[in-house]
Amino acid sequence: MIGLPDTVRACLFDLDGVLTSTARLHRAAWQRTFDDFLREHTGPAFEPFTAADYANHVDGRTRADGVRQFLASRGIELPNGHHDDPPDAKTVNGVGNKKNELLHRIIAEEGVEPYPGSVRFLEAARDAGLAIAVVTSSANGVSVLEATGLMPFVQVLVDGVVIRRDHLRGKPAPDSFLAAASELAVPPEHAAVFEDAQSGVAAGRAGGFGCVVGVDRAGQAEALRAQGADVVVDDLADLLEDVS
Repeated sequence: MIGLPDTVRACLFDLDGVLTSTARLHRAAWQRTFDDFLREHTGPAFEPFTAADYANHVDGRTRADGVRQFLASRGIELPNGHHDDPPDAKTVNGVGNKKNELLHRIIAEEGVEPYPGSVRFLEAARDAGLAIAVVTSSANGVSVLEATGLMPFVQVLVDGVVIRRDHLRGKPAPDSFLAAASELAVPPEHAAVFEDAQSGVAAGRAGGFGCVVGVDRAGQAEALRAQGADVVVDDLADLLEDVS
């Protein structure tokens, strides 16, 4: 009784913005990183990174894909470089690594907490015997799950490290969700995807998953539905309340 179709045997959760409050920290780190880059690159023509930029080009994507997508929207192209480029390198990976360095600083200063409603839902899913995976484009999945105490819920983790290692396409491609379902030995049609990013919802729909739940933390409910969400909630606990 957790507000999902009876055919669902596994739950595949995005991390930032679905289970934890880290989406806000990611957004702040991206804004500072891109604004610094744009000031240096564009000079007097500087236009700041916006919430719409984050939603349309960065949210839910791998670090490198987010850099490429956003800079392309501003007509800027950088060489890819290497995944361990230093943060001051003028490459896609250099810009992404600067953001990650800043993110770690912000997390150290502000901390990170799971959403209480998400913890309630994880407990209910576990008690119902459903398999649980976390699927995140972030390379910081392990550290965030451990810092928030959520790791004991997780049977499978597909994060940015796994995506790069296994050469998976990032969201909105469904590869990372399909990899998690495969590792759980659950067909996509018997798994539910939980996402707050438009690209993540699109990935869930493209993968043929049995249920795609959009989690609206940023006032984009209609956009999540347009990308293919079967249901949109403000908090995962809303699914529990629907059947209480």
